[in-house]
Formats: sequence, structure tokens, C-alpha cells
Amino acid sequence: MTDQTTDVMMTETVERIATKRPTTEFYVYFGIIFLATLPLASLTWALAAIKSRSLTDKGPVARAWSQARIITPMIFSAP
Repeated sequence: MTDQTTDVMMTETVERIATKRPTTEFYVYFGIIFLATLPLASLTWALAAIKSRSLTDKGPVARAWSQARIITPMIFSAP
């Protein structure tokens, strides 16, 4: 016989975590990280544009935004 109470509890926990909205603290950290990555993203974008002699698909703001989207959740998921 299987123990189904464990599966139910884990499912409820996963659903609760998945639907949790970001807090103000998350947005503050996101903004700080975005502003910190913007100069380096601009530099790498400029170097890539010079090297390829054309404008790349992602601009410096999009690059910094994606880096902030990667780094910020890592901070909040750290144990």
C-alpha cells in the first residue's frame, strides 16, 4: 500500500511556492543588480558590436535585464 499523504503535502507546498508573488525586497535587489550589471553589459555589447561590425540582437539594457533576472532569484533561493 502506498502512502499518499506525503505526495499531497509536497504538491501543496510546490503550488504555494510557485504562486508566491515577488516582494518589494525582491524588486529592490533586482533594481540594484540591474544597475550594477548595466555598465558591464554596455561594454560587452559595444565590444560585440565593434567585433561583428553590426548591432547585435540584444542591446545593453536587454542584456543587463536578463542577467538581473538570472542573479536575483539565486539570492532568494539560497539556503
